[in-house]
Amino acid sequence: MITNRKSFLPTIRKIAWAFFLVSLPVTSFPFFPSGIGGDTLVRPLAVYPLLLLVVLVTLPRLAKRPLPSTFLPLLVFILVCLASTSMAVLQGIEPTLGVSLAPRALRTLVTLAIGIAIYFTVVLWPESIEDLRFSLRWLYAGFGLALFWGTLQAVYVIRFIPAWFDLLSRAQEYISYQTLFTTRISGLTYEPNWFAEQISFLLLPWLLGAVLSGYSVFRWRWHWLTVEWLLLAWALFVLPFTYSRAGLLIMLVVIFFGVVFFRQRRKVVLTDRTKVIKTIGVRLITGTSVVVILAGFIYFAGANNPFFARLWEYWQQQPYTSFSRQLKGYVEYMGFGPRFFYLETAYRIYEDYPVLGIGLGNYAFYFEEYLPIRSLATMPEVLRLLVPEPGRDRLITTKNFPVRLLAETGLLGTATFAAFVIAVLGCSLYLQFSPGIDSRYWSTAGFLGLLAFTLVAFSFDSFAIPNMWVVFGLITAAAHVQRKNSHQPDQVRVY
Repeated sequence: MITNRKSFLPTIRKIAWAFFLVSLPVTSFPFFPSGIGGDTLVRPLAVYPLLLLVVLVTLPRLAKRPLPSTFLPLLVFILVCLASTSMAVLQGIEPTLGVSLAPRALRTLVTLAIGIAIYFTVVLWPESIEDLRFSLRWLYAGFGLALFWGTLQAVYVIRFIPAWFDLLSRAQEYISYQTLFTTRISGLTYEPNWFAEQISFLLLPWLLGAVLSGYSVFRWRWHWLTVEWLLLAWALFVLPFTYSRAGLLIMLVVIFFGVVFFRQRRKVVLTDRTKVIKTIGVRLITGTSVVVILAGFIYFAGANNPFFARLWEYWQQQPYTSFSRQLKGYVEYMGFGPRFFYLETAYRIYEDYPVLGIGLGNYAFYFEEYLPIRSLATMPEVLRLLVPEPGRDRLITTKNFPVRLLAETGLLGTATFAAFVIAVLGCSLYLQFSPGIDSRYWSTAGFLGLLAFTLVAFSFDSFAIPNMWVVFGLITAAAHVQRKNSHQPDQVRVY
């Protein structure tokens, strides 16, 4: 009986892992217990298989395996967060919008614990190159469903059909507690921006890395055409219909840098200056051409969307004065004012609490006290958050991950998290100099993933969104597997 149970465990682990990866695109699952965040915006469906994986995979392997060096700065960051948040709870700050500080602190620490559990699990589950390939296949399967659902939504964005929209809206109620938008697609997520960030951050680096390096985790291939090529084309078609400014910008930047720096070509001898200059020129032209073509498609897709068309209509409508005045007017016209307002408020908090910050999740409790002296008449978004309507009383957040770290964890927390990111970068560097096409692929995808994180960090602020943890975890896991499979006893451990 014991032998039979043991034989079933690998299968159960695989099923739970596949379900975890497939469910990643669902970020606001409506059937979520309040004890683990059921009354928050971020409700990842992946938490359900994660709980099983933590018991069957993460905890047993944490006890048996030597831990990658990336765990060290992350553990120090956790200690800083605990110290900062504990000190804030002891201060007895007044409640905001009916929310007291202690429950808020506990909820935020739970979201951090979920993120850490995701990272540890993603790092420790793969034990071989085949496990990594298996992981990508199921990640693609999940996003295949998300892209399919997004494509169905794009139908009513291109031409609104009330009956079709109502049908999808009823189905969406079982996927997300947020209703669909009539003019934008949101896939399986809470809102269009989340879907765009998923595609550009959690999916694009792996697909683009595969296309640029000629790598595939699938057996099917027709000449140069692979499943990754098809998925990449599909993702680039769907993404513009989110009309997410941040998501589309990240996509363009990642593709440009990917084509310029990681496009697979024959090696050029660095001493031959003519060939080097020619190669750089060809790559820059190719990268620019690809971006121009994609930007043209984005312009075509967004021409009929008044919200998105504001990106270029402002410059067509305004008479020329001075560039600085036009730029200021453009920022206000595009509604970027509140983001800078949140940022400035967070920085003012950091100036008074530079070492440990004010504790995780406590930005809202200090917001009114540290507001910059400025008229709010042009920022209705801020006014709605300060004086909310009944049923819309959600706490203010920074909407900016680095600034949140500064305000809520201070220099110590920000520095330790930066050290963790640098350690993940070290994993990509290690893979870059390791032999084999698998290592080169994971290195390329890792660099692109870190580039996407650098950009997307300025538009999100939640620890519970799986994107960051999954990307960092897969990069670390690839380095972990590479070192494990290396037969060089004197291999330097840099991950």
